[in-house]
Amino acid sequence: MNNQATPYILFQLGDIHFAINSFVVKQLDMVEAVTPIPGAPSYIEGIVFSRGMVIPVVNLRLRLGMENKAVDIRTRMIIINSNSRHIGLIVDSARDFIHLPAETIQPPPENIAGLSGNYLTGIAQVNDKLVLVLNVDALFAENESNNDTQDNIKAE
Repeated sequence: MNNQATPYILFQLGDIHFAINSFVVKQLDMVEAVTPIPGAPSYIEGIVFSRGMVIPVVNLRLRLGMENKAVDIRTRMIIINSNSRHIGLIVDSARDFIHLPAETIQPPPENIAGLSGNYLTGIAQVNDKLVLVLNVDALFAENESNNDTQDNIKAE
């Protein structure tokens, strides 16, 4: 293993594999009681109370423009710290940890436009699958230009 390797948590949305830098991950939980927030954007499931904090919960499938899926036994909530905010991300499954050397992560193709191009740090091949390396700061930084949405994902 290369000394320059960074630890990542692997998760899935449907058949798509993603990686998120483990340094931003605070905890990994089962999805339990989420309290809805009236008037929130459709991708915000609501809020949870965890470890003394109220945390907004984002359905990552909906945030990325994918079709919604019912919560099941494999569904997880990855609680991250993004831009000094705690946010819960609902994903289909998450359980693997991996170290990826920087040189194995290729930049996303330049012709990827819109949200999909902005939220990717890069793409890595892990065994026989392509893994999209997610940049959560960029994913939620887009909200900073939209005050209504920004207010909905602020955490205490």
